[in-house]
Amino acid sequence: MNTQENTRTYKSGELLRRFLPYYKKYLPIVLIDLLCAALTTVCELVLPMIIRFITNTGMNDLASLTVAVILRLGALYLVLRIVDTIANFYMAYTGHVMGTRIETDMRRDAYAHLQKLSDTYYNNTKVGQIMGRITNDLFDVTEFSHHCPEEFFIAGIKAVISFIILGRISLGLTFILFSVVPVMAVTCIIINLRMREAFRRQRVQIGELNARIEDSLLGQKVVKAFTNEEKEKEKFEQDNQNFYQIKKETYRFMAAFQTTTRAFDGLMYLVLLTAGGIFMVYGKIAPGDLVAYVMYVTTLIATIRRIIEFAEQFQRGMTGIERFVQIMDSDIEIFDEPGAIECEHPQGNISFHNVSFEYPDDHNVVFRNLNLEIRAGEKVAIVGPSGGGKTTLCNLLPRFYDIDKGEICLDGKNIHHYTIKSLRQNIGMVQQDVYLFSGTVYENIAYGRENATRDEVIEAAKRAGAHDFITALKDGYDTYVGERGVKLSGGQKQRISIARVFLKNPPILIMDEATSALDNESEFQVARSLEALAKGRTTITIAHRLSSIRGSDRILVLTEEGIVEEGTHESLLAQSGIYHHFYVTANELK
Repeated sequence: MNTQENTRTYKSGELLRRFLPYYKKYLPIVLIDLLCAALTTVCELVLPMIIRFITNTGMNDLASLTVAVILRLGALYLVLRIVDTIANFYMAYTGHVMGTRIETDMRRDAYAHLQKLSDTYYNNTKVGQIMGRITNDLFDVTEFSHHCPEEFFIAGIKAVISFIILGRISLGLTFILFSVVPVMAVTCIIINLRMREAFRRQRVQIGELNARIEDSLLGQKVVKAFTNEEKEKEKFEQDNQNFYQIKKETYRFMAAFQTTTRAFDGLMYLVLLTAGGIFMVYGKIAPGDLVAYVMYVTTLIATIRRIIEFAEQFQRGMTGIERFVQIMDSDIEIFDEPGAIECEHPQGNISFHNVSFEYPDDHNVVFRNLNLEIRAGEKVAIVGPSGGGKTTLCNLLPRFYDIDKGEICLDGKNIHHYTIKSLRQNIGMVQQDVYLFSGTVYENIAYGRENATRDEVIEAAKRAGAHDFITALKDGYDTYVGERGVKLSGGQKQRISIARVFLKNPPILIMDEATSALDNESEFQVARSLEALAKGRTTITIAHRLSSIRGSDRILVLTEEGIVEEGTHESLLAQSGIYHHFYVTANELK
């Protein structure tokens, strides 16, 4: 399985095939946009024909070139310019809005896919890279999705019509002139491929730079505590210089690209000047025809230049699409099995049967043939040394990871037979690493249950022992907690996270060091609330403070060898084993 960040490269054909379905619901807009593009192209191509008619008529039969004829031609051109203006407005506005909507659809799909990826993906992928993929990388998709069909459609029309008209004027001169185009196309394609690779590396480095900034700013207290500001500046400067070098190389390819196209522009005009002059000297082309020919060639060269300039935007867009596809192709490791059922009103009987598990990224073995039975309503505590698998065991029940062998059952049914959403809705977790969202206290507690009333939120806070300190805050429940809750103390954040679980009111509780950040008084208050909440519910508690689990129905000692001791607080002390050692050591440290 692909458990790490997907860095596979894709061919342009495959990227376009993956991108084209996003046009489907906007097909009417695309078709009207292409119609408008055709109208603007026709308006542009008619002018040389008018100039050719006036020039040739004036030189061959000036008497027939009356004011009325000129006014009619002027009126025709005025109508064409009005049509061109309306069509151009539609292309510039509606076309860009369509591009923005496609970008929005892609960002929605990418975010939805990210929500389905397992913890393993996030353990191996920098958040800065992920954010870059769903923000900056998709910005260029707006221009790409609008201009790509439009520019190539216009170029196709102009190339075909110009070739036909130029061929009718002078087929020999046209073949001479168009012989330059294949050489120019091959040269530009070679430079274009190198430019795309440079854009790809530029996108990756932007993600690295974002990750570096995020890591440094979120850890700014640690940076200051260890006076490592200069060290962080040096690391940032290294990434910043790397980005500079990559961008410098990108601009080198862009300059080479633009210089090459200008050189070929000059070559085409040189061919036109010399060959066209010679053709006119020998009477193979009329002066008026040569004037029209020059105007059509100018239009054709402008079109080629526009396509070539669009190539930069094209490569930016293709790079953004590639980075998007890399996200969408990251494997969803945790998913509902076919025929999965809803987990409704579980009693809470939990069993692990010969469970083996190792982390898929580093293959660190955590469990081999682990067996465990937890009865409905039982309060079970898990203790043991760090790295013994306590938190991992609790992460397997809500399927944050999937086991390698064996099965985990809830009420006698394999948890894989339940839908993930309904399974997790019946499990409440208070984790050791408390995470609060940027918002108010009220919003963070209400996150525990959708559509909860304000009274229910306040009641949950009271049961978690959080109501008093919340009402003492400046804005009470409407107090802004800051990013990741930085405006609150560790104990306050912990109690708010516990209040979320009280509001959720699940039949199964998992408390991973739930009281680790609380002072003695707060711990006592929360412990009483947890005891009330745990009544009649299955509760799994991970704790280092042995005093907080003395009242558990059963205590498990989990080490790298599995569950090595099991019993009540008193029976484990009587065994004089590992638990007894933990207990004695904890008392000596007081």
